[in-house]
Amino acid sequence: MNSESEPEPVQVPITDVFDLHAFAPRDARAAVEAYLEEAHARGLKTLRIIHGRGIGAQREMVRGILAKHSAVLEFHDAPAEAGGWGATVVTLR
Repeated sequence: MNSESEPEPVQVPITDVFDLHAFAPRDARAAVEAYLEEAHARGLKTLRIIHGRGIGAQREMVRGILAKHSAVLEFHDAPAEAGGWGATVVTLR
């Protein structure tokens, strides 16, 4: 813990599945951007980002990031058994 009593950063394991339910909405954008960078650096090729169904705000935010990220080759809804439109499957270059 640092001297100003701020919480230490949480270390999130980098796997092929990233669940945004663990993040506050205000932190989700930065979390997705950092996750994509780290997943790409580690050589992962196929990812699943779980954003949930809700009203679609998280989904649109995730897809906006994916559409602009240079490492992203393509993305689409996950199959029904893997979250359907509550998750996005990403293929990295």
